[in-house]
Amino acid sequence: MNEDMFDRITANPHYQELRAKRSRFAWLLTIIMLVVYYGYILLIAFDKELLARPIGDGVMTLGIPVGLGVIVFTILITGFYVRRANSEFDELTRKIVEETRQ
Repeated sequence: MNEDMFDRITANPHYQELRAKRSRFAWLLTIIMLVVYYGYILLIAFDKELLARPIGDGVMTLGIPVGLGVIVFTILITGFYVRRANSEFDELTRKIVEETRQ
């Protein structure tokens, strides 16, 4: 990529919008994920009795569905990011490419 094209891309208002939106969104999802993950780890560390509480008459404890919930949440949050990236972020990228080629 030559210097002129790089300057045109970085000066493009759609590029600035893309960077700002994607960065804010990524940080928001990162913070949410860290709260969920470390919340689970802290729950394990400081309230083992809660997670060791049996569910029903079997051997399953509350910790198993809560841990599975963390995994499912990770998959959902990833899907949420991909969905937004494939719609809004890709549209902004397409505009940037079109305007840069002109």
